[in-house]
Amino acid sequence: MYKVFVGDKPIVLTTKVEQETNFKNYLIDTVNIGKVIKELSNTKLEEVRLIHKKEDKLLPKFLKMLPNVVAGGGKVYNNEGAVLFIYRNDKWDLPKGKAEKSETIEETSIREVEEETGVTGLKITKPLETTYHIFKRNGKHKIKVTYWFEMETDFCGELFPQENEGITKVAWLNKKEATEALINSYANIRILV
Repeated sequence: MYKVFVGDKPIVLTTKVEQETNFKNYLIDTVNIGKVIKELSNTKLEEVRLIHKKEDKLLPKFLKMLPNVVAGGGKVYNNEGAVLFIYRNDKWDLPKGKAEKSETIEETSIREVEEETGVTGLKITKPLETTYHIFKRNGKHKIKVTYWFEMETDFCGELFPQENEGITKVAWLNKKEATEALINSYANIRILV
């Protein structure tokens, strides 16, 4: 099962057909993805489920429905165990960004964290869950596929929000502060934190 978010509402890719309650079922092979995005955005529907009998076909079929943007990001811990957050578009988020042609996804993730926050000395400790969400750019919907990595650093210098990317704040948040920040965050970030 996979979840692809439209705002905070998921499109669930699944092999199970269940009785509809607060969601709708569609067959992935015949669904109109534009209609699904509109339904999730403009109604009280809580989720949509796209169904295919083969689990291994769900994600590849879905990713062919819209252009993909590949990104990398980091959940970064400092020596005190605090997590690095950014504040952009009036929401708390983790640093991430679009991959460039010549780099690996690990290089993308480290570069984006450095650019968006000013933090250096990053070491990847393990891969995290990949997240998927649909966004609209220049009137067209796209799927952002973000590869996340847990990272650590002993950086204790000044934090620099990348203002030209709309980031207004960068902060190390302890467990309690992170829990509070997640109230004003995105569903796919809540999965990671």
